[in-house]
Amino acid sequence: MGAVQEEQRTRRGRLVPWTLLAMWLVVLALASPLAGKLSGVQQNRNVDYLPSSADSTQVAKVQDRLPGGESTDMVVVYHRDGGLTEADRRTAAGQIDEIAAAHKLSAPPRAIPSKDGTTLMYPVSTTEPGQDKEAKNALVEDVRETVRGTDGLTAEVGGRAGVQADSGKVFESLDGPLLYTTVAVVAVLLILIYRSPLLWLVPLLTAGAANFAAMAAAYGLHAWFGTTVTGANNGMMTILVFGAGTDYALLLVSRYREELRRIERPYDAMRAALRGCGPAVLASSGTVAAGLLCLLAADLNSTRGMGPFGTVGVLSALLAMMTLLPALLVLLGRRVFWPLVPVFGSEPKQRRSVFAAMGRSAGRRPVTVLVVGAAVLGALALGALNLQGSLKNENSFIDTPESIAAARTLATAYPELSSQPIDVVVPAGQADQALERIRGTEGVAAAEPRRSGTGWTEIIVTADAPPESAGETATLHALRSGPVGELGGHVGGPSAQLIDLKNANAGDRDVVVPFVLGSVLIVLIVLLRSLVAPLLLVGAVVAVWGAALGIGGLVFEPVLGIEGNDPALPLLSFVFLVALGVDYGIFLMHRMREESLSGLAPEAAALKALRATGGVIASAGLVLAATFSVLAGMPLVMLVELGFVIAVGVLLDTFLVRTYLVTSASVALGRKVWWPGPLSKEPPARENRPAPPVQEPAALR
Repeated sequence: MGAVQEEQRTRRGRLVPWTLLAMWLVVLALASPLAGKLSGVQQNRNVDYLPSSADSTQVAKVQDRLPGGESTDMVVVYHRDGGLTEADRRTAAGQIDEIAAAHKLSAPPRAIPSKDGTTLMYPVSTTEPGQDKEAKNALVEDVRETVRGTDGLTAEVGGRAGVQADSGKVFESLDGPLLYTTVAVVAVLLILIYRSPLLWLVPLLTAGAANFAAMAAAYGLHAWFGTTVTGANNGMMTILVFGAGTDYALLLVSRYREELRRIERPYDAMRAALRGCGPAVLASSGTVAAGLLCLLAADLNSTRGMGPFGTVGVLSALLAMMTLLPALLVLLGRRVFWPLVPVFGSEPKQRRSVFAAMGRSAGRRPVTVLVVGAAVLGALALGALNLQGSLKNENSFIDTPESIAAARTLATAYPELSSQPIDVVVPAGQADQALERIRGTEGVAAAEPRRSGTGWTEIIVTADAPPESAGETATLHALRSGPVGELGGHVGGPSAQLIDLKNANAGDRDVVVPFVLGSVLIVLIVLLRSLVAPLLLVGAVVAVWGAALGIGGLVFEPVLGIEGNDPALPLLSFVFLVALGVDYGIFLMHRMREESLSGLAPEAAALKALRATGGVIASAGLVLAATFSVLAGMPLVMLVELGFVIAVGVLLDTFLVRTYLVTSASVALGRKVWWPGPLSKEPPARENRPAPPVQEPAALR
């Protein structure tokens, strides 16, 4: 019988890994056609991010239905510092004539000179491309090829279509650099952690397969459920796949290395490793997924779409790391760890544990450490008061594209006139009355009817204040609460969209934050069978979020020169830091509970859990922070801010909160940390036995 069972185990050890590998090859082959389509369905306009109920969204919908569909609006700007010459004006007029001859414009472009004589502005509008995004961007580039400056005369194409074209180019450029940089960062860290010429490549390839599968699944969400696809959502999904996936790989490989010293066959050692760390990985990934899915309660399309996209990324990483990675490791055998091969029956080298020293320092004066740490986090959180107001369109890019340069030229040359029109649509029967009342509204410099059809009339309004200024904002509110709103119309355009984005984000925070806290608490309560420990973990990650946001306030404008912050930054950073921070807390508290159940006293259990998991958590935290820091090198301010805050928060959580504060609080509370579970009431019979020595986790050796 023993020989038969041995033969069956051997057969399974050969068959199961090859079967899993074959299954993944089939999955990747089926995913290939879908994954390649994801970047082609991105929607990166402000109006695409907004909920359908927003006033500016209603304007965009009406514009789509008007004769010719959505218009493409540009502003051609000619400027000379010393003042325009007669030759400059002839050059500008000739180039504008070329544009008018090459394209079907809504109206002949009319030159608007600045009072100081340095600038000419030509509004150019056409419905020629309609809704076709690629055609609209191609039209902008064609106009830019026609518009040329000469000998000190600058010529730039801006306006709404110019900004959209530049934004599109930036988002399209993210996919490749973001992926390559993330892969490079993770590869370097894995090489440093594993110190093996081969081992680092296995989890990296597995993460790449998971990312490919996630892209296909994300396209499926868009095709079947209409989930909004944005460049930011794609980027965050990639970061989560590589960051969270590598974390799961670190935990599995560390446990697998330990089991190979106890168990001779790699297949059996992997089964033992999966039994040992699988529940923690499943629980942690489930917590992250639950937190991200709470974003479905958001009103903003972009925020709501990030929920399922992030969840798809995390679950793809989990599936790959729990199936494909084990299969590859088993097939490669012990030699994958070369030159530090874990020999069967061997003992790891004795090493002094830095986490043991940190645990002892936290355990000697737990209350003091807890109070000092909480004070540090609170002081850092005060930096959030230094965060600037909402990010303006012109400050959204790290570099200055042509459309933004044109907007800044216009703001200087036309301080008395907005260079960015306000779009108004009113019922056709109310058009004359609306036009008269709009012209009489305070802050309105001009208003002209544009198009009519399908029961609506479009009116283009020019404010007498610069775009996105307090004066223009007051004009927008006056139009909405006054003539336009009273007559059943809507107010839109770029500035109105930013106001609606800010309002929608504020509303989403009020809805999503309680959902996230509630869902994470429920998962932790079920996992840890306690109320105090989950509240401790959630309170810790909320403190980390506040401190990380505060550090951002101290760095963004004073150090990086970033003016304003993205309205979605507080909410998105909260969701990611709470979900990912609790992820690490699960590793620590779950091990602490295991040690308490084995009979260790509360202090001994807390310190042993820190020594046992500290190395893996530190390695995982470094990888996750590094992957999110990749966003800080991207050309969009919203990604820079989000990547910075999350990376800083993960590092704070890994090396301060998880190591010192949670451990100190657990030591100070003793058995009360497990209230009202059984561990809080009756100490195990062997509670006072000392903790055995624990070696430095394999992830750091």
